[in-house]
Order: sequence, then structure tokens, then C-alpha cells
Amino acid sequence: MKEDFLHYLWKFKKFDTSNLYTTNQESITLIHSGNYLQLSGPDFFNAQMLIGQQQWAGNVEIHLKSSDWYHHHHEKDEAYENVILHVVWQHDTEIFRQDNTEIPVLELKKYVSKEVLDQYDALIQPKSWIFCEKDLASIDQFVFKNWQERLFFERLESKAKPIDDLVIQTQSDWDAILFCMLAKNFGLNTNGEIFLKIATAIPFAVIRKESFEVENIEALLFGTAGLLTDEKQDTYFANLKSRYQYLTHKYQLTKSVYDSVQFFKHRPDNFPTIRLSQLAQLYGVQQQLFSKIIAAVSVKQLYDIFQVSVSHYWKTHYQFDKVSPKQNKGLSKAFIDLIVINTVVPIQFAYARSQGIDPTESTVQLLQQIAAETNAVIHKFAFFGRQACNAFESQALLQLKNEYCNKSKCLSCVIGMELLKSNPIKV
Repeated sequence: MKEDFLHYLWKFKKFDTSNLYTTNQESITLIHSGNYLQLSGPDFFNAQMLIGQQQWAGNVEIHLKSSDWYHHHHEKDEAYENVILHVVWQHDTEIFRQDNTEIPVLELKKYVSKEVLDQYDALIQPKSWIFCEKDLASIDQFVFKNWQERLFFERLESKAKPIDDLVIQTQSDWDAILFCMLAKNFGLNTNGEIFLKIATAIPFAVIRKESFEVENIEALLFGTAGLLTDEKQDTYFANLKSRYQYLTHKYQLTKSVYDSVQFFKHRPDNFPTIRLSQLAQLYGVQQQLFSKIIAAVSVKQLYDIFQVSVSHYWKTHYQFDKVSPKQNKGLSKAFIDLIVINTVVPIQFAYARSQGIDPTESTVQLLQQIAAETNAVIHKFAFFGRQACNAFESQALLQLKNEYCNKSKCLSCVIGMELLKSNPIKV
């Protein structure tokens, strides 16, 4: 038994409310069970009820046992002084306010049917992957689609949070914000945070001024990444190092070397040298990049924007001093899709909100044009009957798995609540 299950029972009145009594045998008539705000303080605010002949308005606190009141030190917290009812699964001790008046207690287990308990037990039984895997496909399509949209925007809000932080740091310089977010996502999971530090260390005004000399951008990125510190025979290495030294002096930049970028376990096309060169080329080829991205309404427009490769040197190298067969090494469609999902859409979303524009419809429409991601989580959902048809749907499923299934938040999930009130769950 978990406390969130008691919250669910109380919020949706999944118990017999017709003949309730406190542990002191005073009748309870519920008028309003309260607002479940999930904030600090009592669990439900502004509840209304009759206890005996007295009408009360106040808050409701819920615990597994009455004694949890003292275990959580509520007796010392002023926020709990206006609790009018303590709802528990098991009553094991009386509870008193600071003025020594007793708080009425409702022992909930007396009023919950065996059917509801069986549904809950079946839902939380260990499964091979997630609790509801055998019943996932049975959820009404309308209900699932509405929940999917909410999940997607939850995930998008979390992706927009770092952008909102950068708005403050850069004083709303959206070109700089885009540069930082692109750098982070060009670095993927392994080098993303290091690439972000590199981007924030270089004033975007410098990138803007040097964008007509793409080797200068490459020198700034490679130098700040600490990739130009060794001594090598390679002439291109020497060229970039010389440019970096000149630029740091010209713009009075602090020479910062961060944690080493990672090559290990990456396919060569994802080596940091290749990704940094591609990022430099993007800013060399695409002037006014932020304006173009904000104006883009179709995936085709975005594919055109991101049709960039590496500099000439990196077409025959993956690392300095090591020649490899010549390849163009342009951004792949799959990589551009990731950039659209993780950078472009969050940037468009955050910028539209900052301008007072509702970005909901345009955001969904854009991601519906992109193929669903292919990974273990999306494949598992498909196996259990929930196939993602596009990136909008796959992003929603990733949010579901990461923030609800992995955290056992079934009773905060629409699917879990639907299963509890539907036919018996398969076991």
C-alpha cells in the first residue's frame, strides 16, 4: 500500500461515502473533498464536510498510519493547524493540534471495497517491463490520445526550461541561445554538456563577426574544447591553433579548457571533431540562422537549413594527424531529426511564448511530419500495442516511460486511473 493510492481514493471518492464515521464514532458527511494541489503542506486544501452536527471548512491530510503525523513532525508545523480531518489507512494513535484539541480521524480501509483493492494489487504487481503492459492496448483511443498530448507538452516544458534560463543569462539574445542549444545537442548525450560550456564561453557577438571566415569559428570551437593544446606535425592543426591564439587575443577571450571531449564508444561520424566542424560550417553557411529557424513551418525547410557538411580537412580525417578515406560527412536525416526534436521545436516553443503567441498547434504539426524515434523504449511500447507513428507520439511515450512508468507513478497517470476503474486487470 502506498500513500498515493490513498490520495487517489480520496480524490475520486473510490470508497463508500454514504455512511462514514470517525474513529470516535462521529458521522462524516462529505460536501467537498478538497483541492489536490500537490504543494507543500496538507494534501487537500479547502475541503468541506459535516462532522457530527458541525460544518467544517479546512484541509485534509492523508497518511498510511495515524502515527505518521508525528513521524513527519506535523505537530510542529503551523501549516497543519487547520487540518479538519486526518484520513489514514490504519489508525494506531490519536493526533492532537498544538492547542491540544484532537483531530478527527477517518480510517479508510473500512470503506474500500475488495474489488478496488484487487484492481490496485493487480496494477502494481511486478511485470516484465511496466505495470500496465498487458492492458496498455485496451485503453480507449480518445483517452490515450488526450493523455499523449499532455505528456508531450510536459516533456516540451522540461526541454524549454534550460532555454528559459539562457534567456536570463543572455538578456534575451535569441541568437546566442540558439547557438548554445545547438552546440549542446550536436554533442549528443556524451559531449552535450561540454559542448554547451564551450558555446557559453564564446560570446555570440564573436561568432557573428567571424561567421564569414568559417575556419575562425572552427578554431574558436576546437580551441575552447581543448583540442588545440598538443604539438602536432599536422599543418591544419597548426593553422587552427594560430587562428585560435590570434582570436583569443583580439577579443580578449579567456582560454578555458573543460573536461576532455569524449571519443570513446562513439562511431567516427559522431566524433566531437566532426560535430564541431559541422556546427562551425552551419554558422558559416547560414547567416541569420535564428530568423530562418523561427520562420520555418515545415520539416523540408528545416532539412534545407541543416544541409551542411564538414570543412575540407575533415572530409579526409576524423582526428588530427590520421588520414581516412574521403567522405562528405554531411548531417544525416536522422541527426537533423534529433536536432529538430531537441533544439528547433523547444526554441520555437519558448520564443513563441515569449512573444505572447500560442505555439501549441504549430508545434504538434511540425513534429507530426517527423518519423518516430527508433529506440528500445519505443520498440517496447509497439510490442505492447502502442505504436508511435511520428515524433510527436514517440516523444509522448518517452515522457510516459521516464516520468511515470519508471517512477511507479501509476496513480498520477491517466492510463493507471483508467485501468483502476475499468474491467479487472490481466495478471
